[in-house]
Amino acid sequence: MKEKLDNIKNQVNQKVKELKDMQSLNELKVKILGKKGELTEILRGMKDLSPEERPIIGNLVNKVRNEIEEVIKNAEDLIKEKELERKLEEEKIDITLPSSKIIRGSKHPINRTIEQIQDLFVSMGYDVVDGPELETDEFCFERLNLPKGHPARDMQDSFYITQEVLLRTQTSAVQARVMLANKEKSPIRMICTGKTYRREDDATHSHQFNQVEGLVIDKKERNVSLADLKGTLQVFVKEMLGNNLDLRFRPSYFPFTEPSYEVDVTCFKCCGKGCNLCKQTGWIEILGAGIVHPNVLKMNGYDPDQYGGFAFGTGIDRLAMFKYGITDMRYLYTNDIRFLKQFDRKD
Repeated sequence: MKEKLDNIKNQVNQKVKELKDMQSLNELKVKILGKKGELTEILRGMKDLSPEERPIIGNLVNKVRNEIEEVIKNAEDLIKEKELERKLEEEKIDITLPSSKIIRGSKHPINRTIEQIQDLFVSMGYDVVDGPELETDEFCFERLNLPKGHPARDMQDSFYITQEVLLRTQTSAVQARVMLANKEKSPIRMICTGKTYRREDDATHSHQFNQVEGLVIDKKERNVSLADLKGTLQVFVKEMLGNNLDLRFRPSYFPFTEPSYEVDVTCFKCCGKGCNLCKQTGWIEILGAGIVHPNVLKMNGYDPDQYGGFAFGTGIDRLAMFKYGITDMRYLYTNDIRFLKQFDRKD
């Protein structure tokens, strides 16, 4: 038995000198010390020894085991050290080389504009809500006073998926969803920002663009009026484009508001004197707004005799272009780092 133990120890001492990697060392360790290893087999055979021999052989086996474990541990440390030296040699870096600056962009101007809009209206007590981009005809048109066959539908060439499902043409669809979901018919003060889609085919429009939609509904006794709408829009426009601008309301037509208005703002390039941006008028159309149509209130569960309110909406892409002086809408969709990185210095 002693001779067998000596052979195992000598075998290990000889083998570890030949091993070059951790995998081979682990295989040797399992072969000698594992559950079915050679040393373990000797321990299992001790049941056949006499009571006088067992303690002697047991001590000898433990001594050999400790010696083998120490040899394997030293070999493992040596292999790890050599592996580390190899990696350091292969991956060494010349710290005297000049560094190269990583080119990075910044937060996209549309995202910056959306965040500023949301922060402003939250500070005014509005809720920020969201809705699906894949919308039904019911919420995109019918509940906004645009029944099937209505001539105003021709103003919006839509992407229909089926006869009743389409990509939303305006965020106004969220207004109908919010009003309908408000079972208590409590006052509403909300904005919605998001993508909208229309089949535009000319050089100055995109098939996908971003809108912000605002809605305020309250009881008529609180007298939510056109004056409140004008005051809200003045705060909004001055915050986004500058304090030295004036607003002008022009009568217009939207199916979901009555009366309806196009809202112009003083040209921020020429300050109203007339230039190529405002086409020499001194004004730039910025958004649409109006008093919520009684039919819209009625279809979405509000009694128009008891409730009233106003709504407004504008294109975020165009607002971002005005805000940051971007001359070409295509810049907003190219993700050119040279274009994006300049906005770190804008705000």
